[in-house]
Amino acid sequence: MLTGKKGLAKTSQTPGKTQLINHFLINDDWYLVDLPGYGYARISKSKKEDWNKFIRTYLDKRESLQCVMVLIDSRLEPQKIDLEFCNWLGEHGLAFVLIFTKADKQSAIKTDQNVAKFRKALMATFEEVPQHFITSSESQIGKDEVLGFVDQINQNFEIPEYKQF
Repeated sequence: MLTGKKGLAKTSQTPGKTQLINHFLINDDWYLVDLPGYGYARISKSKKEDWNKFIRTYLDKRESLQCVMVLIDSRLEPQKIDLEFCNWLGEHGLAFVLIFTKADKQSAIKTDQNVAKFRKALMATFEEVPQHFITSSESQIGKDEVLGFVDQINQNFEIPEYKQF
């Protein structure tokens, strides 16, 4: 949705099929990194744990990481796995925003209810709930808001100093 190029990110009807980290250079200026989903993959528990560890290590060690966009299906009530991931991000001091997807697949009222429930669930562990966006790749809802946010983040980006050994 963000790039306007349909089919750019690899997706599958079968959860857990896309297992790659994809780096997209945007306007020769910044990278959008697409990580594999961690939720509904139909894979073994040990494989899921391996992915989870890999994703968390990747996020924790990226010095140039500016913000994690946590994609959440707006049609669902708060899922334990999403809440746990948000809590992990908070515990590790990683900046993140919530991107509620598929808003075109249900009424705005239902979307707002699910967003409110998710935000309320996060209030159990957060003093302040991160910023959120409601989006739809089909109808382009939220695209301009998310791109504006990314632009704002990029304006404040400072290249990390690399240590020489």
